[in-house]
Amino acid sequence: MATFTTRDDVTIYYKDWGPRDGEVVILSHGWPLNADSWESQAFHLAANGYRVITHDRRGHGRSSQSWDGNDMDHYADDLAQLIERLDLRSVSLFGFSTGGGEVARYVGRHGTTRVARIGLISAVPPLMLRTEENPIGLPIEVFDGFRAASVANRSTFLALSAIVCAGEGEGVGSSSSFALAGGMARLVTRQLPSAHQTCSIWLPGAEGGNIRSRGSARPEGSVRVSA
Repeated sequence: MATFTTRDDVTIYYKDWGPRDGEVVILSHGWPLNADSWESQAFHLAANGYRVITHDRRGHGRSSQSWDGNDMDHYADDLAQLIERLDLRSVSLFGFSTGGGEVARYVGRHGTTRVARIGLISAVPPLMLRTEENPIGLPIEVFDGFRAASVANRSTFLALSAIVCAGEGEGVGSSSSFALAGGMARLVTRQLPSAHQTCSIWLPGAEGGNIRSRGSARPEGSVRVSA
């Protein structure tokens, strides 16, 4: 089992599939899943010559159930340490849901020196929480309800969430797999969605170009996202 230890002593589990000289793709999973949620995509890419890295985010799956550090900054820093540990270059970073926030925060904190492209798939950026600046977000009461429901009856909460998020059926993307993976994730009740922990990046348009971190001018043809 491949793991590494972060600077704050958290063990992160990861998979490294495909040829070592293949173009690198990193797939970052959503809450409350783990690397297995990408299994079908990872197998397909690896079988077609890509080197595919997937990891269990801290507090999820086979990684440490850490009490502290369950926030985007730590998620992004863990990802950076994984990339540095494996000395990965020209990486294609793809993040789904919470994983999209992790990818965006990684770019905001660590830049694009090792990144070739990014993809945010049904991701949490720009911001899930409703604020004056983000009136289309969800009110804090929704997140409070999620936390209360997970504490009151975690099994029922995960089962219902699984049907909503994954639908019926069988296999890696099924509701039963979602609920099983959710049961492996840490019961997080202390972390609140923050209206202030944001970092903006610019996604290149169809012409390509560089991804830019917060504070830089907006390139023509690009869109802004935050995490």
